[in-house]
Amino acid sequence: MTSNFRHVALIGKYQASSAGSAGDTSRQALEDIAHFLERQGCEVALEAETASNMGLVHYPSLNVDQIGTRCDLGLVVGGDGTMLGIGRRLARFGTPLIGINQGRLGFITDIPFDAYQATLAPMLQGEYEEDLRPLMHATVVRDERVVFEALAMNDVVVNRGATSGMVELRVEVGGRFVANQRADGLIIASPTGSTAYSLSAGGPMLHPSIPGWVLVPIAPHTLSNRPIVLSDATEVAVEVVSGRDVSANFDMQSLASLLHGDRILVKRSEHCVRFLHPLGWNYFATLRKKLRWNEGGS
Repeated sequence: MTSNFRHVALIGKYQASSAGSAGDTSRQALEDIAHFLERQGCEVALEAETASNMGLVHYPSLNVDQIGTRCDLGLVVGGDGTMLGIGRRLARFGTPLIGINQGRLGFITDIPFDAYQATLAPMLQGEYEEDLRPLMHATVVRDERVVFEALAMNDVVVNRGATSGMVELRVEVGGRFVANQRADGLIIASPTGSTAYSLSAGGPMLHPSIPGWVLVPIAPHTLSNRPIVLSDATEVAVEVVSGRDVSANFDMQSLASLLHGDRILVKRSEHCVRFLHPLGWNYFATLRKKLRWNEGGS
């Protein structure tokens, strides 16, 4: 059998350990998937950290840049967090990604592990839906110098320290002043991130096809300070006016400590993450399963 994807990279949980039953299970899962891919006519490589963490030595290992330049497909085995990490790093190469979830159904790692063979076989033959998710590009500007920058797929969050009081943030959209907000923090979320931290803070869910972001205050001092949906074609600027131990994080993985006067500038990145889903994939079906919308009904 010949696959449309000749060279496939397997990516697993970066922090997974090869010791103990959990590691053994993950290692066995990756080996099973690798054997399946070979039967489909694919050349298989392992992402270098995955190979090291899992103790897998029977396949070539590639770093992320090598995957981006050499592989036709990345197959991510894990959860949404694993997909977020590798998605940001492979976006500039345009490498398509498929997610196999070993735990609960994820929003972006949406293929259950127990169904991967039946689901992947037609996808490898070219039967799939493509789903492009633009990234967010954020910079931290201090004294007119960029001191930190990062990409995010889910969200950019500015928030207070664990033991400090509210922060005051000056918010501008497209160069226009919006408000000075006193709150525990502020979330700028993409449609992908609208079902993550933003949802917990009371923000709306945005369909992935909407070219927008949602601006969500975290525990605002003024209850009329509500979430607002914005076009992602505009730049959002957040300036730290007051507060102690203020930080910014990007997909909860990159962290920057902030000073008064620092400005966090967020704009749409030129790069998109390319997700591939099975034919017939439906965003609303994912929401029903993940959020259990059908439970409790008559």
